[in-house]
Amino acid sequence: MARAYASAIIDAPIEVVWPYLRDFNGLPGFHPAIVSSEIEDGLDADVVGCVRRFVLQGGAVVREKLLMLDDACFTFAYNFMPDAPAFPIENYVATVRMYPVTKTDQTFCEWEATFDEAPEDKGKYAPIISDGVFAAGWAALKAQIAKDAPTKPEAAQRWKAWAPNKVWTSAIIHGPVDAVWARMRDFAGMGDWHPDITRMHMLGGVRSDKVSGVRDFHFGPGHLHEELLHLDDVNRSFSYRINKSELPWLNYVSGPRLWPITETGETFAVWTGDWVASPHDDAVLMPTAEHAVYQKAFETLNERWFPKAGAAAG
Repeated sequence: MARAYASAIIDAPIEVVWPYLRDFNGLPGFHPAIVSSEIEDGLDADVVGCVRRFVLQGGAVVREKLLMLDDACFTFAYNFMPDAPAFPIENYVATVRMYPVTKTDQTFCEWEATFDEAPEDKGKYAPIISDGVFAAGWAALKAQIAKDAPTKPEAAQRWKAWAPNKVWTSAIIHGPVDAVWARMRDFAGMGDWHPDITRMHMLGGVRSDKVSGVRDFHFGPGHLHEELLHLDDVNRSFSYRINKSELPWLNYVSGPRLWPITETGETFAVWTGDWVASPHDDAVLMPTAEHAVYQKAFETLNERWFPKAGAAAG
């Protein structure tokens, strides 16, 4: 199975960007390859199962079916209708996802598809779709949003009903995703890139990539033990739980995940945390975890290891 992928950062809040993509009939409004589009059978563009019929610049007609639309997670999926695909491929399913960059109030956007090619076409269509459709689409959307200069609606609600985690925070790290992941996946290495962490080591001398291994460290005046719950080199993520801490939280589970930004060669990083605590304690714990732990880790990675082009290393 082949895979096409492109991702980008758009300089606008997700509340501004999402409506452009959420409209399943809206491609002609920004994508240069699309001349016109209509939703068949008079359905609304947010009816899951609706089919859009659009005309390309060369006159070809493509039909695509909306498979999933999720306003809570800023994502949708669609496929080609077998009678009018854009390319001679099979089992095509594409997904668009958006995530807020909380550090800068920008938006990370990714567009991917999986599909099967004929044996004689193996390797042909992934770069065509990645660059000519997805990357070109992000570039066109960025230009359109810059031209429109829309503002965030005053009543905009980022997370529908509740946030996906007690703390959900993200940032851009100015290095390639594999290099950033090589730094972050060392479960005992955070002391090298977080200024408030000292004396970090794995209990029992186990390897830092051993799931179930426990790291022992000091965070300022506090002494903690954290157990590695999962380590994923495919999705570039890990999670851990706190086994020992003086702070008043229970069932603390946290961890980062990384995505490539194909547009710039940088990395989009998310760090989440969940736990149980009283509302009074959360008033301190939540901003402390977000700013003093997660965002500070991202900032230190940039300063020490991945300074932005033209900036001096910290």
